[in-house]
Amino acid sequence: MSSSHTVTVSMDVEAGQKNKDKKGISQDLILAYKTLGVVFGGLVTSPLYVYPSMNLTNPTEEDYLGIYSIMFWTLTLIGVVKYICIALNADDHGEGGTFAMYSLLCQHANIGILPSKKIYTEEENLISNQPVVAGRPGRLRRFIESSIIARRLLLLTAILGMCMLIGDGILTPAISVLSAIDGLRGPFPSVSKPAVEGLSAAILVGLFLLQKYGTSKVSFMFSPIMAAWTFATPVIGVYSIWRYYPGIFKAMSPHYIILHDEPDQRLAATRRHRAEAMFADLGHFSKRSIQIAFMSSIYPSLVLTYAGQTAYLINNVDDFSDGFYKFVPRPVYWPMFIIATLAAIVASQSLISATFSVIKQSVVLDYFPRVKVVHTSKDKEGEVYSPETNYMLMLLCVGVILGFGDGKDIGNAFGVVVILVMLITTILLTLVMLIIWGTHVVLVALYLVPFLLLEATYVSAVCTKILRGGWVPFAVSVALAAVMFGWYYGRQRKTEYEAANKVTLERLGELLSGPGVRRVPGLCFFYSNRQDGGWLTPVLAHYIRNMRSLHEVTVFLTLRYLLVAKVDGKDRVQAVRRLGPAGVYGCTIQYGYADAIDFEEDDIAGQVVGALRERVVDGEEEGERVEAARAAGVVHVRGKMRFHVGKDTRLFDRVLLGFYELLHGACRSALPALGIPLQQRVEIGMLYKA
Repeated sequence: MSSSHTVTVSMDVEAGQKNKDKKGISQDLILAYKTLGVVFGGLVTSPLYVYPSMNLTNPTEEDYLGIYSIMFWTLTLIGVVKYICIALNADDHGEGGTFAMYSLLCQHANIGILPSKKIYTEEENLISNQPVVAGRPGRLRRFIESSIIARRLLLLTAILGMCMLIGDGILTPAISVLSAIDGLRGPFPSVSKPAVEGLSAAILVGLFLLQKYGTSKVSFMFSPIMAAWTFATPVIGVYSIWRYYPGIFKAMSPHYIILHDEPDQRLAATRRHRAEAMFADLGHFSKRSIQIAFMSSIYPSLVLTYAGQTAYLINNVDDFSDGFYKFVPRPVYWPMFIIATLAAIVASQSLISATFSVIKQSVVLDYFPRVKVVHTSKDKEGEVYSPETNYMLMLLCVGVILGFGDGKDIGNAFGVVVILVMLITTILLTLVMLIIWGTHVVLVALYLVPFLLLEATYVSAVCTKILRGGWVPFAVSVALAAVMFGWYYGRQRKTEYEAANKVTLERLGELLSGPGVRRVPGLCFFYSNRQDGGWLTPVLAHYIRNMRSLHEVTVFLTLRYLLVAKVDGKDRVQAVRRLGPAGVYGCTIQYGYADAIDFEEDDIAGQVVGALRERVVDGEEEGERVEAARAAGVVHVRGKMRFHVGKDTRLFDRVLLGFYELLHGACRSALPALGIPLQQRVEIGMLYKA
């Protein structure tokens, strides 16, 4: 009987595991289908504009074979080997991109800059699943930890990678839609360029207005379009290969790359493979779903489509300026035009989604001014939407269309900085291998050397494109980097001031015992950005001196945004403690950068009061006092400290802190961003000399 029972239980466990695996596979397949409409749009529609944007002069068969060889090996090495096989494994709890890799490095080494971003050790027991560096650190890690210059360079590298991805992303919608709509001018030569530009701009405005509905809804609507494109173009490619040049696949031999020694065309052929976007979009989907979609559809589709285009051009060497539509057979021209136009609209989605992800990461980690971030999915925390970011991207994309006015001109600028992003990813991924994964140095060298040489070659060709439109994404990238650095510098100076003018717990007791200071009914959450409980910010003394009161129950609340993607619910409220004076407590609320923060849903007052009664409150009388204070009313108090930049302030601080104050005045307040009702919010201003 016992044996039979054991067998039954074992079978039940196995059946449950199989059902779980089946559910996981089906979920991955559904997500893989959705990735077609979001992640791979910019990559899979690249045949629309690759050949038209090349500056070819009297091209020959050998030239086209060399170009196709470059396309094939770049797509294979960078797309498959680097990103699908390696980079997607360097995620931070499901989040991808350069900033996520920087976050991952900060968790395993003491290389963060801002004190508020400190990673706590396991002994502090603040989060049970926080990674802890074990063993003797390697030379590289010790060097970076001991050098403030190296740490700042690492932060700057991550910031530049993020900014360049966004800077280049504004060109993706413009060139994709323009290239597709330009197909009207083939059968209808009377259609003017301004008409094409106006129609393209109107289509993009409509696309950006759809973003508020969330990536899942948008991708579900867009995925059938991209599926039609992904499977239709390789069919035409196979037909073109059969008709024009059946021996095209001999170009897979790398020696054709050596024969084709035109760096400008190499850049044009390679910069379209936007594999970085699928890494940055990782938070919207999953690693396995992206891998399935890429290897089963995107990769073979591009290999066959480019082969078909090249086969056609070998027999029609001067048609490269319209290399997509002329390679489409006449009987299916209009169906392909409709699919191409819809696919070009969808292609814009990958960089838009990636931009939302990286902006949200930097806002939560306090490296970027606060903008509104909306979580559009309850099941997928990485799926976010930012209205300000969305409309700024829309204005920039429409401005690019109206400013350049021609797909070929945009082609000169398109893809320039993304080559640098790929190089930055290679560097950060090397650090992840050495510091986190502990990969043998020989294996690291086998990865680093080939990709460094390959991408450095492409970077060398970037210089020729800067004056021909490449300055646009660079300018946007530099502007974004300046905003991030100005914000970072201001926050660093603010932290230094708070440390120098801290209010200790002893000083708090003296302030509360001062003449005329009363304890008023109610529960007050007083926000502090200090990550330790030994002292509080100077705005507290400013508040007590001016208000001459403090609530009967006051909780000094620290919001800790950990350098992890998500924090388990049981670890949300931590470090609950009594601070000395009666009715004064402290606690920490922990969130990762992929966690949704909505105090109305979370009922933060209930969570904190429950934690106080469970861990701190001693006796029924104290518990009743806490509950009575909550019943009397809850108020959330936040200090707002500003710099006074005077004439005697040194020039460097005058410029940077003045810029920080400009950003600080324009950005959203922290309390509305946390979902706190208006009637419960109080902000206390404090001015101090820079």
